[in-house]
Amino acid sequence: MANGGPVEHGYPHLETVRAAITALYRRLSYDTVQTFASSVVLADVAFCDTDDLYLGAQRVARELVRHFRLPDARMIVSFREMRHAANIELAAGPEYFVELNDRFRTHRRDIGAALAHEIMHVYLHRLDLSFPGTRENEILTDTATTYLGAGWLLLDAFREDAASSQKLGYLTPEEFGYVLAKRSLVFGEDPSVWFTSPQAYTAYVKGMRRARQDEQQPPLTAAGWAGRRRYAHDRRHAQDHVPVPLTGTPYTFAPDARGPLRVTFPCPTCHQRIRVPVRGRVRARCGLCRTVLECDT
Repeated sequence: MANGGPVEHGYPHLETVRAAITALYRRLSYDTVQTFASSVVLADVAFCDTDDLYLGAQRVARELVRHFRLPDARMIVSFREMRHAANIELAAGPEYFVELNDRFRTHRRDIGAALAHEIMHVYLHRLDLSFPGTRENEILTDTATTYLGAGWLLLDAFREDAASSQKLGYLTPEEFGYVLAKRSLVFGEDPSVWFTSPQAYTAYVKGMRRARQDEQQPPLTAAGWAGRRRYAHDRRHAQDHVPVPLTGTPYTFAPDARGPLRVTFPCPTCHQRIRVPVRGRVRARCGLCRTVLECDT
């Protein structure tokens, strides 16, 4: 939790974020991901200053448990002084003890954001889905929370001005915006209408711009002129010589003993790599997220 300190910006964890989206689709399946088409509703996790602190926190926790389809999980919420925003004991269940930073006693509107991240830890624990290393695993948790419909709360908790700052989670604001944008492009949601923080809206707009770039990389037909020109050059070189690994491009070429040269590139939705023959216009369908891709190989 950044509390008054510097907030990291940009996309330093982008590859891990993309790997997390791929891992979600692989572990959950396309059909299960689709059951999260609706995000957490603000009214269900709103917290008024007049609400009882403990009863209100328990109510918000129940709503998030319901959203993540954990009907047999019960969250016991408490508050104490600590460095991080929150902590949870990943026991066998069904009861889980969640500790929130004392700061949330007076910053109650962000309790839902902190609980969403911790309850996602339970969800991933039950799925037996994790990444090696603490930081990578926390990035997976932030990404899963956001992609499955509760992470807009984490981004909305980001506030920054000349005198102070606050940010929850391990992703940068722009990375939260990126994952939210990826979700928005899949489900047709517009989370920007839920933001109360203007800095969160700005980060979402930047994230959407970056997410759109994923859809404009060759060999996709939506690629821009410069990308198409670079791709044509690399393709000619691969056809005339033994293909070598490329740097700075999302695609790679590889020979195929049974047919034409093939190109491999990441699906712009789930980032699983797709392999198609180099033979002009091709329509490819990602076997993981079922996205249909128009390609010019």
